[in-house]
Formats: sequence, structure tokens, C-alpha cells
Amino acid sequence: MADKSEKTKARLPRGFADRSAEDIRAVEKMMATIRSVYELYGFEPVDQPMIEYTDALGKFLPDQDRPNEGVFSFQDDDDQWLSLRYDLTAPTARFVAENFDKLPKPYRSYRSGWVFRNEKPGPGRFRQFMQFDADTIGTPGVAADAEMAMMMADVMEALGIKRGQYVIRVNNRKVLDGVLEAIGLGGDENAGRRLTVLRAIDKLDKLGPEGVALLLGQGRKDESGDFTKGAGLDEESVQFVLNAVLPGDLNARTIMSVNRAKLGSLEQAYAGNATALAGVTELSEIEALVKAAGYGADRIFIDRSVVRGLEYYTGPVFEAELLAEIPNDEGRIVRFGSVGGGGRYDGLVSRFRGESVPATGFSIGVSRLMTALKNLGKLDTSDVIAPVVVLVMDKDTESLGRYQKMVADLRAAGIRSEMYLGGAGMKAQLKYADRRGSPVAIIQGGDERAKGEVQIKDLIEGARMSAEITDNAEWRAARPAQVTVAESELVAEVKKILAAQAADRAKGGA
Repeated sequence: MADKSEKTKARLPRGFADRSAEDIRAVEKMMATIRSVYELYGFEPVDQPMIEYTDALGKFLPDQDRPNEGVFSFQDDDDQWLSLRYDLTAPTARFVAENFDKLPKPYRSYRSGWVFRNEKPGPGRFRQFMQFDADTIGTPGVAADAEMAMMMADVMEALGIKRGQYVIRVNNRKVLDGVLEAIGLGGDENAGRRLTVLRAIDKLDKLGPEGVALLLGQGRKDESGDFTKGAGLDEESVQFVLNAVLPGDLNARTIMSVNRAKLGSLEQAYAGNATALAGVTELSEIEALVKAAGYGADRIFIDRSVVRGLEYYTGPVFEAELLAEIPNDEGRIVRFGSVGGGGRYDGLVSRFRGESVPATGFSIGVSRLMTALKNLGKLDTSDVIAPVVVLVMDKDTESLGRYQKMVADLRAAGIRSEMYLGGAGMKAQLKYADRRGSPVAIIQGGDERAKGEVQIKDLIEGARMSAEITDNAEWRAARPAQVTVAESELVAEVKKILAAQAADRAKGGA
């Protein structure tokens, strides 16, 4: 017998999470709805591996202030560096570049999967999470960007999120690039500082203007005492950036704002700045396109504070934000904020081909959106029925064969079922069925087998009767919690019980 001190401690790595059956089913249900909208828009499914050559991910890494630049990397047996993907966009760019001549242009595709970031974990911040993306590659105009914003609005409503509970916010990185040029951060030599500034602005909803001002300046210490180095801007430049991304009245960021007035004020603010004005023009075109398609400012609106944290965005950027106040996992009412985002990334595919390949896309944060939908009551998985359990009363070969035949007959009728495969007795087996949430248990001992019969226990009704019925007359009048039927009638009787349980649930009786 091994020494207890030699046992390996079971522990989950920081920044990762185990998933329950309920969570997995909720995700699948949500993703089926998202997929249906993507398909409706004409996008096709595709998938790439979780591992790419590190150089294929390029310089566009999510956390460059860490030694391995935000990704999990390793070398293979021929000394090539490989990395777990940090998003789904970079692998998509590699795939399109590698198969460019075979693919239709524009190339419209969607994909879902796990991504990995070697960042400091924290509440709600994981090192492994799932994304669900759609991309259009090969369309240079902003019509593709406008379509992305409209499709995300349609996804929100398909998931049961009503107008007024969400909004798709749109900005343009060219506007932001113009702002950064104006404070002397243009050119390749300032790429690192530009990204630090953009990431600081991206935290506006979380930290507010005061916290962002610290990150634009010398840095900020968080509640845990950890210090994040800032962009090092002087006070005048900090104020210039904040004025550029914040309207004078914070309330103007609500969905009641008028897009046209916003765009007019931007045109005046950036007169003479060609880069920023190009971005404003594109925003004007997007506003006109979505309006013509019937998407008002209550669904899609211009918000100059939208940044997106990755450097590869080159034009319009957008975020899907939940406006509803929703209870979180601790029961506290919070505003969930962003559940997805994306934008134009014209330089990503071009890296592999040496020619311009325009592209735009949107990514949904699956886990975050699922949590919000569950807490809003929009992801009910109660329609998943636990399996019927056939108890094992005798373990001789003949008896086990009879039990297996019962399970096979139930499954053939489309009823989830299992034969108990543990080593416990009847009482423990019934407890197992209860823990599984099983609706029905099947019992056949030697006496029943000799008569060709089975006992069927309605576990849902039995639990209700035990909890609610104290009077003998009520007990006798109630739906029986256990019946004995001929073995040949097993499937029909189980169907009858399951139908009665379903009717009770429909009436709110279960």
C-alpha cells in the first residue's frame, strides 16, 4: 500500500475551470441558436487546430508585458516553436492565406473553439475560454463591417435578449490612430506605447476615467496591490486622449444618443487629421447602411470609447454590450457589459501573402454570454431528462441479460436509460437514482422475474408525495408512485409516467 504522503494532490490549475453537464448543455443550446443566425447570413462552418506555429501568430499578441508574451508555447522535436492559439482570428488568417486560391472570395466562415491566454488569472478572467467567431475575408468596403454589427444585433435577439437590454457599439481604430498621431505616438517605433494606450482606454467601463488616466500616465495599483505600468503620457496628452474618447456628458453614451450629431462633432474635432477623418467617414457610411436596413440607434450606435485590445484591428471595431442589470453567480445585481466584439483586420492575412487582403470579423465570448443568459433565465435546460435506471437485483448471467434487454428496449424507444453498474444493494441503488435526478427506476427481483413482471417506481411523484401528502386518503387518491406491470408492457408504462411528469412540469407542478 502506497504511503499517503506520496499521493498526488488533486488541484485545478489557476485560471481554468471544470464544466458541469448543465453548463455544457447550456453552451450547446446557446451555440445552436448563434449558429442558426450565422447560417442564415450565409456563413459556412470551418475549424482550425488549437496549436499553430508561433510565428504564424505574429506580433499581435494579447499580453506583451509577460516573458512569453501572453501565449502558452513549447518546442516540438525539430525545435520549431508552437503555441496554443490565443484567439480564433490569427489561425483563420493563416488558413485563408494557405488556401487562398481554393476559397471563394469574399470568404464567409464561422468557427468555435477553445482559446488560451497566459495572463494573470482573476475573477471572471480565465486562461482557457471559448469563442464563437464569424469572419468575412475579401471585402474592402465597410458594408461587411455594417453586416457584422447587424448580425450581432440579430444574434442577441435570437437568444431572447430584448431591445433595450443590449446594444452593438461601433467605433473606428482610424479615429483612435489619428488621436495617437496627434500626441506624437505615430510610427512603428511607438507601436508598444500605442497598444498600452489602447488597452488603457479599453478598460474605461471597468475602471472609469480616473483609473484609465492612471494607466495612461505613470501606472495604476489595483486592489490586490499589483502595479500595472502606464503608457507614460504627460498630463496634457492624458487629457487629450480622454477628451477624444469621452463625450463631455457621460450620459451621451446612452443608446438614446443621435448618431448623426456624434459624427458631426467628430468631423469638427478632427478637421485636418486625415487618419481620424477617414475613420469618421467610415463610421458615417456604417451608420447610413444599418439605418437603411432598419437597425436604429436602439440596436447599433456610434461610441468613440470602443477600442478593442488587440493591435491587429485597422478600421471599424464593435462590441456587443448587455445593458440589462443581471444577477451574477453570487446573486449580486451587476451590469454585464461586453459579451463579444470584433472589427476590421486588413493586415492579418496580408502578412502571409504580401498583398492587401481585407477582412472583418466578430467574436462572441461564449462562457460570459452563457452566464448572462442563464442568470436572465434565457437558457433553461430543464427539458433534459435524466436517464431511467434499471436496478440490478441479481447478478447471475441470466438476470443481467434480462436487465440489459430492458435497457435496450427503452433506448430503442428513444428513452434515456442505464443499467446500474455499481456493486451496491437496492437501497443504495435507489439513492444513486435520486442523485442522478432519474425520473423512473425499474426493479425486477427473483419473484417478479418468475412472474414475468417488473416494478416501476415514479421517483418524481414519489418524492412529491413524500414531501407534500400526509393524509392516507390523499395518498390513495394520488397518482401511484409505484406500479407493477408485465415485462412486455415496460416501455409503454414508462412512456406513460414520463408523459405525466412532463404534463406536471408544464403546469408548474414540478
